[in-house]
Amino acid sequence: MADSFNFELVSPERLLLSEKVTEVVIPATEGEMTVMAYHAPTMTTVKPGVVTVKTADGKTERFAVFGGFADILPTGCTLLAESAVHVDELDRTVLENRIDAVRAELEGAADEKKTRLEQFIAELTKLGEIVIPA
Repeated sequence: MADSFNFELVSPERLLLSEKVTEVVIPATEGEMTVMAYHAPTMTTVKPGVVTVKTADGKTERFAVFGGFADILPTGCTLLAESAVHVDELDRTVLENRIDAVRAELEGAADEKKTRLEQFIAELTKLGEIVIPA
């Protein structure tokens, strides 16, 4: 059995999870990464995607995150999300509203910011394809 470590998923609205886990898969901006006990100290930014958590009692939980960063230590991991919800709470309307808000911001943005916003829209769209059935 894998060793467990402390994991917290926090958004500005609430603490979504604080539990002993054996594994966390994070959608880091440089690529998906798996965190396990005794992981090397790391700090990474998080892009919109799904965080998959395997709890110490064997359950798997999935959360949609909309950016943020993760602080990883050998004894634990804290993911501070810009916004996050359990995948069961995410619906197409909520996601479409987020995409529409970013598109509105895109209209008046400078060129350098447009690229980031377009990437963000693509990530949100991909997130919808992953967690919301067609």
